[in-house]
Amino acid sequence: MPPRIRNSNCPPQQLLLNYLDAPLPSSLLPVHRPAAVASSSTPSPCRPQQQSAAAPQRCFSTSQPREMTKPQREFRQFLKHAGKQFEKHVGNGPMYLSSAKSMGADDVPFPSNKMFRSEPVLSSRARQIIWEAVMLKGMPLKAVSAQYQVDVRRVAAVVRLMEIEKRMEKENAPMAIPYALAVEKMLPRSNLTGDEQPFEPINDVHVHSFTMQQLFVPVSESREFTRKDAAKAFGDHILPPDHKMRIPELVMMERDILNDVPQAQAEKDFLARTRESEREFAEKEKYVAAKRDARKSKVDTERFEFRIEKINSEAVGKKGRARGAVGWRYGVPFNDRQRGLYKIPTSVG
Repeated sequence: MPPRIRNSNCPPQQLLLNYLDAPLPSSLLPVHRPAAVASSSTPSPCRPQQQSAAAPQRCFSTSQPREMTKPQREFRQFLKHAGKQFEKHVGNGPMYLSSAKSMGADDVPFPSNKMFRSEPVLSSRARQIIWEAVMLKGMPLKAVSAQYQVDVRRVAAVVRLMEIEKRMEKENAPMAIPYALAVEKMLPRSNLTGDEQPFEPINDVHVHSFTMQQLFVPVSESREFTRKDAAKAFGDHILPPDHKMRIPELVMMERDILNDVPQAQAEKDFLARTRESEREFAEKEKYVAAKRDARKSKVDTERFEFRIEKINSEAVGKKGRARGAVGWRYGVPFNDRQRGLYKIPTSVG
């Protein structure tokens, strides 16, 4: 039973202390009794002045501090000796553990995973070069990508980000330039100079799963079997590599050079082809955007602009799961947990 309260004039806080300091019943006493808690030196009228030494008291914490593990001790020793040089960044470039002479390679940030290589990033000077080539010189994106060996998608992203930076400079907006330069010093970077290796592949071709199989196609000796014919042999929807690469104009330029076309003329034709292809792409995107806006009716209010589009709720396909249908993501549940259905795909699109 809890201890009886003899003095009802004590405040609630003192009553709680009296309850915590009360001895436990003999049936609830632990085998190993904790040490008694030192009582306060200030006398209290509601507290007994003298307590029996045999009466055990409650202890709020009896757990011992956790000992340091072996990996933690080794890490502390590493920070005091070999890891002292990595406490602050020094120099102009990355500081990896593998940069030491005992490790070997300089582009391996994780010594335990030697297959992982640290790829360089574009420096601030390289981004400025790309922006000047596109915005000031008027070069096509594909031409800039081919000249500096940077993927055309990265070229477009750099131009967009540099435009935002130029606009913020005009608006006198605060920018974290010191932070960006400090982080840039810690990373491997490329300045797009002629003495460096190519930054990245620019004409990687996606390998379709249909082309991974081996086919035997009988062809007459007098027939010229091209890559377009090989793609059609794997499937009517398979495109040849010339149509799947991002800059097919490079193949045309190499063909012109093989046909004894002068280098300067071939490069001039390459610029003309890339400029024409980008113009056609821009016109196509503009036509698609205008056609999409034509299907919408706009209602402009003082605060909002409502865009209403007419849809056909019956156009859901044969199984009700057409990709272009309204609410195809969450309108119809998937059959993953139903029995008696084939869950293994029978074809690869």
